[in-house]
Amino acid sequence: MLRSHRNDSTQKGLLYGVLAFGLWGFGPIYFKAVASVAATEVLAHRIVWSVLFLAVLLTWKKQWGAYSELFRNPRQAKWLLVTALLIAGNWLTFIWAVANDQIIRASLGYFINPLFSVFLGMVFLRERLRPLQWVALALAGIGVANEIFNVGYLPWVAMVLALTFGFYGLVRKHVGADPVQGLTVETVLLLPFALAYLGWLLWAGELSFAHQGMVMDLLLFSAGVVTALPPVYFAAAANLLSLSAVGLLQYIAPSITFLLAIFLYKEPFSGSQLVTFLFLWVALALFTLEGWVTQRRRNRVLAPQPSNP
Repeated sequence: MLRSHRNDSTQKGLLYGVLAFGLWGFGPIYFKAVASVAATEVLAHRIVWSVLFLAVLLTWKKQWGAYSELFRNPRQAKWLLVTALLIAGNWLTFIWAVANDQIIRASLGYFINPLFSVFLGMVFLRERLRPLQWVALALAGIGVANEIFNVGYLPWVAMVLALTFGFYGLVRKHVGADPVQGLTVETVLLLPFALAYLGWLLWAGELSFAHQGMVMDLLLFSAGVVTALPPVYFAAAANLLSLSAVGLLQYIAPSITFLLAIFLYKEPFSGSQLVTFLFLWVALALFTLEGWVTQRRRNRVLAPQPSNP
């Protein structure tokens, strides 16, 4: 009976995880649809309508008490302001990348991110890397170096996405806030800036909302769901799955984004870029395999031993 309940929980967790990372992966389709709107205005709409969507969600789940505690804690509120700025920079870069046919570079950034997070853990949390993790980091570094060598400059879209999301994850771990409640605080902290910017666009006669037709208005309004729904599914998956399972699922999003760039949007993909991605894919495969093996060893050590009769 216990095993059946555990299997049901795992299946639900996998479903939530696939939904979360699948929605993130298909994100370029939405942002292509609003590409005629300036990236900064799209970002402002993401913030404004996310606050509305998350407020409804917190009301439905009766979680306003836990949310208000985050605001009453000066230390957590301070760090959540930092994460708010990091995630806003990440969102803006991704929106711009999709609108300017840089989806392959965007997917590159999210493929780099897990390895960069390991590097941040080593530097800031004094986590010791195991041999295969060092190999994975070295291979990722070679891949990035190959990209720089072939294009002649740092792939800034990929690097900004990896840096902002990597540091976002690091600081969020330090804060320890629930994903949905933390996102609510972050968007509320950004809300005055978003409203002020939209007000300035309205005053200057440059606001796209209510000026590009009902379809565009509905698309911009749905930015709240597009932004806030995946973290809801992610939080549910994280509560039901092991850390290693969530780690494996995270590759769904950049893989979908990469395939969309190649097959739907026909972005050019050179041989040198293929070499870059091959280095990264091998690095991620080694990193994932090493993590899986290490987790299994730990589980065997922690498993209760049968007592002697």
